[in-house]
Amino acid sequence: MRRISTKLACLLAIAIPATATSQAAGKLNAFGNPEKMKPAPTTAAISVRDLQIRLYQFSDDSMMGRQVGRVGNMKGTTYIAAEAKRLGLVPAGDNGTFFQVLPYHTRQFTNHSRLTANGNPLAWEKDWVGVPGARAPRAVASAEVIFGGTAGDTTKQISAAQAAGKFVVLLPAAPIAPGAGRGAGGGGRGGFAPPAPSRFVDAAAVATIDLDALTDSQRAAINTPTIASAGGAGRGGRAGGAAPNAPVDSMAILRTQLGAMAPAAEIRVTKSAAAALFGGRAIDGLTLGIKGGTVNASLDYTELPSEWARNVVAIIPGSDPALRGQYVAIGGHNDHVGFNTPVDKDSLKAFNNERNKLLLANNMTALTPAQMATIHVNMDSIRKLVPKPRLDSINNGADDDGSGSMAVLEIAEAIQAMKVKPKRSVLFVWHTGEEAGLVGSAFYTRNPTVPMDSIVAQLNIDMIGRGRAEDLPGGGPDYLGVVGSFFDSKDLGETVAAVNKKTAKPLALDYKFDDPISWSGYNNIYGRSDHYNYALQGVPIAFFFTGLHGDYHQKTDEAEFIDYPHYAKITNYIEQLTIEVANGPRPRMNGSKPAKPPKPLVP
Repeated sequence: MRRISTKLACLLAIAIPATATSQAAGKLNAFGNPEKMKPAPTTAAISVRDLQIRLYQFSDDSMMGRQVGRVGNMKGTTYIAAEAKRLGLVPAGDNGTFFQVLPYHTRQFTNHSRLTANGNPLAWEKDWVGVPGARAPRAVASAEVIFGGTAGDTTKQISAAQAAGKFVVLLPAAPIAPGAGRGAGGGGRGGFAPPAPSRFVDAAAVATIDLDALTDSQRAAINTPTIASAGGAGRGGRAGGAAPNAPVDSMAILRTQLGAMAPAAEIRVTKSAAAALFGGRAIDGLTLGIKGGTVNASLDYTELPSEWARNVVAIIPGSDPALRGQYVAIGGHNDHVGFNTPVDKDSLKAFNNERNKLLLANNMTALTPAQMATIHVNMDSIRKLVPKPRLDSINNGADDDGSGSMAVLEIAEAIQAMKVKPKRSVLFVWHTGEEAGLVGSAFYTRNPTVPMDSIVAQLNIDMIGRGRAEDLPGGGPDYLGVVGSFFDSKDLGETVAAVNKKTAKPLALDYKFDDPISWSGYNNIYGRSDHYNYALQGVPIAFFFTGLHGDYHQKTDEAEFIDYPHYAKITNYIEQLTIEVANGPRPRMNGSKPAKPPKPLVP
């Protein structure tokens, strides 16, 4: 979720991992994986090879980060649906298709939008671009330009009174290092939180000088974010990151809420455009509060429906006439977080690796600025291995949640190949919009394509491709985190454990995330992925993941860094669990008191 800039990624001075060398040479990396892999046919068996073939395709740059509402999500869901059709699964989406389309809308500005500085026009997407929000912004008419300071740093900004009615120009926020991250694929349960007061709420517009590093396509993408018209269970923390007991200025909050009805226009500009706003002055020499020219803008705001927010839904009918009307649901989320500013992927990977080492040594608690300052990069060493920077702008989401999505496809292929299918039907749902607030699973559970009371359990897979010892404490080739399996149904929890014990080499199931822990970013995992919306409907759930890692929500979450033998072992186990639940007694709910999870069952 947090981003790292090229500037920060170039601060490291550590030994560069073998991945940089091997990938530059086109060879296998330290994990035995190539940088790229060509598509090929898959087989019924769940294998390392098949998982590689699928995941390299699903997390390829061509998928553009699979962000919900954008064309990349259309590409990802098209691939899943095509595979479901090829395998012979039964469509269970809208109108006999594999797709359940969410009521998403794209809110954006058209290219008829105009902006002038002292009467001189600035070019759309060349000099500036508007950032659309949930509502059309207020008018910008004869607004005086003022230098407002640095974005995100209130100690280096003008006052609210100085900003009122002005066209405020800001330097970009200083780069920050990614923290330990949020939960697997998500944030907290959400709920209402008032908008964070902003000292620029009364400004005519706010323009940030950060457009220069972006390509033409990336500039265009700024104008095509999406906002769900039917939101799900929220996942974010408190608005603006306010402390739980921070004092509340009710008048400031009211002003922010009123301002949100017709918000200040949010704009991004190049350095040359910013200079034009100040009559040609160099941006580096601006002092806080200095005035510039006059701006007039006409922002042509539109709202259009989008079909690029799709759950993919399929069924394998059960073999027992008496039970095929019941379903074991299994799912992963098909979306990720898209693309943004390019960074040097080799220095970023080195940084992420070293940062995670410090987190491990710090018991996974957030690193202090002093600790972060100990990480340095020797760019000369990197350039000896990789002479030219390899810029990367795409968040491929191989682990999050390409690993879960492709595991579900492999499980579907394996079960479909069974001569005698499980007694109950198996419902496969690849949810969209998990990264946008669990909106796909919220929409499905409120608009199910099978009766909700016919779903006997939901098995959620979100990030099962890593879990090495260098990723989290206790990690290793047999590691698997299990969340919530005993919360709502002791029966399901016991089945999860029993199936594991019957495997040839059981996994080390880790239940620690069911209880509050001190690890920054790991608490309330139960409420942070798609299973949560099924649990709200009274469906027993079990959520499987292998923990966060240094590449989580980074451009380095790529297929080449997945632990495929580990990934295959987990996928085979979840397939056997799916079959067991589909054939066994229906898991009973615990009642009013969730069961306490047992101590970890380590063979």
